[in-house]
Amino acid sequence: MGKDLEEGSRVNLDFRKIEAIAESMGGVIPAVAQDVDTGMVLMLGYVNELALKTAFEKEVAVFWSTSRNELWIKGASSGDLLELVEARVNCEQNSILYLVRPKGQGACHTRNENGKSRASCYYRSLDFKKGELKHAPYRAFGTDAVEKEG
Repeated sequence: MGKDLEEGSRVNLDFRKIEAIAESMGGVIPAVAQDVDTGMVLMLGYVNELALKTAFEKEVAVFWSTSRNELWIKGASSGDLLELVEARVNCEQNSILYLVRPKGQGACHTRNENGKSRASCYYRSLDFKKGELKHAPYRAFGTDAVEKEG
């Protein structure tokens, strides 16, 4: 992924992501990871049956990497593991909510200006009038939890 995609202000939303996943591999559903203590939404990934089974066995958030087409134990290489506290299923049984407790510096693979993992992958807001992205601290709804930048 390019630096402009992850850090820039240009909007480049991938509206074909789900279609591409379905065409290439299928058998996955979206999985949101949310901090059980703060309510902060950390990231979105995808799970298949193997990822979900592995998550329950290891008690950490596990996804299926749609770009690498392999099992992805979140934080296995970075140390930013997400301890799995609970898993919930939505009403239509087509997505998972991982309630997690972060065990590292953050949840996102990108780094802030201080070189630390970001707490959440949702670190930019969309300016509807300008059609641009801007960096913004993440504030979990109903809490005072804000992504720490230092």
